[in-house]
Amino acid sequence: MEIETGALAVVRALREAGFQALFAGGCVRDLLLGKPTKDWDIATDAAPNAVMRLFPGSAAVGAHFGVVLVRVGKHQYEVARFRRDGVYKDGRRPEAVEFAGAEEDAGRRDFTVNGIFLDPQSGQVIDYVGGREDLEKRLIRAIGEPGARFEEDHLRLLRAVRFAARLDFAIEAGTLAAVAELAPLILRVSAERVRDELTLMLTEGRAGRAMQFLLETGLMAQLLPEVAAMDGVAQPPEFHPEGDVWTHVRLMLDQMAAPTPTLAWGVLLHDIGKPPTYREADRIRFDAHDEVGAQMAEGICRRLRLSGEQSERIDRLVGQHMRIRHAKEMRPSKLKRLLREPYFSELLELHRIDCVASHGMLDIYEFCQAQLQQGESEALRPPHLLTGDDLIALGFEPGPRFKEVLAALEDEQLEGRVQSRVEAERFVRDKYHPHPLEDRGGR
Repeated sequence: MEIETGALAVVRALREAGFQALFAGGCVRDLLLGKPTKDWDIATDAAPNAVMRLFPGSAAVGAHFGVVLVRVGKHQYEVARFRRDGVYKDGRRPEAVEFAGAEEDAGRRDFTVNGIFLDPQSGQVIDYVGGREDLEKRLIRAIGEPGARFEEDHLRLLRAVRFAARLDFAIEAGTLAAVAELAPLILRVSAERVRDELTLMLTEGRAGRAMQFLLETGLMAQLLPEVAAMDGVAQPPEFHPEGDVWTHVRLMLDQMAAPTPTLAWGVLLHDIGKPPTYREADRIRFDAHDEVGAQMAEGICRRLRLSGEQSERIDRLVGQHMRIRHAKEMRPSKLKRLLREPYFSELLELHRIDCVASHGMLDIYEFCQAQLQQGESEALRPPHLLTGDDLIALGFEPGPRFKEVLAALEDEQLEGRVQSRVEAERFVRDKYHPHPLEDRGGR
């Protein structure tokens, strides 16, 4: 077992001071599964003030719950006192806690696979809740009565799904039934906590499996009814032999490899405009589903309180995902403007996944890749040949017209028809008169 040196140092210091100290939770689960772990949580019988005396510079981040953040070098470790939780009234945290022993501490945790302790010095696994057996069975099972665990902290409804998807485990029947029954409770959880949990599901791997769990348990209908509406919506088989809209999106989610949060959300939401735009004519059609979808995505991002920057990026991915299909027919200036968009790398990857999960044709993707490789940064973003001051010197009146003139000039540069300042001045004089009213006899 590869255990971080700093984490071992914290355990050793607590032990030498006469306290119990065990690794707990996800790090133990991951160690037993042979997976890498980022967070090393330590459970102890030491009071927070004793921990803080042992580790100068540490901080009590939840003194009420006996939690101290200990820093060793560049790393931080959460050291929490064994406890028994009192009554939960807000669906998030207990009103009070009572400090107890390791067995009581294991019993208050969410799932059996997260309730295992490890003594790193002896290598002994301490399991009061049957977590090791469930690891072998590849099961996510609530500790104790499932309904009670979800009533305590409603976010556990999503965490059950996330752990099952990420670890490629099944959810134990009683736990799964409780998730489905109590799915409406998820609406009591803050948008920020829901957003963060969903983003982890979308970016940690096996996102398609996670979203399918959400759909089957009813959590999707509660949180993202626009996404749930894609299930069962037929598509034209000549373009989508894989099946309905949801099948297509789920296949795309499973094609993602270490996606950014914005790309992952873009993939999930890119076709949400299809259900409301569905119509049957010569074939099944979804007129303007990209535009409709972008408006819907904007509402979802606002509802989940994503940042303005993320919301704008996701909105662009959803709203522009059909535009890239016309790349081969675009004028050079239009294509270059698209290629230099800050979101283009994600848009291109979304397009690739979209194709792989449907008809499989990657000619447009390969064309855009070739254009990116051939195009130098100067070709995509040519230097400004004229400025606003130059237009004034040519006799133009300052105003909104400047933007139009300079944009047209840049198009000429991107098309390769204007390459020097002299050519730029000639183009501006020929196409735009400095005093347009005089041209029409207005003065």
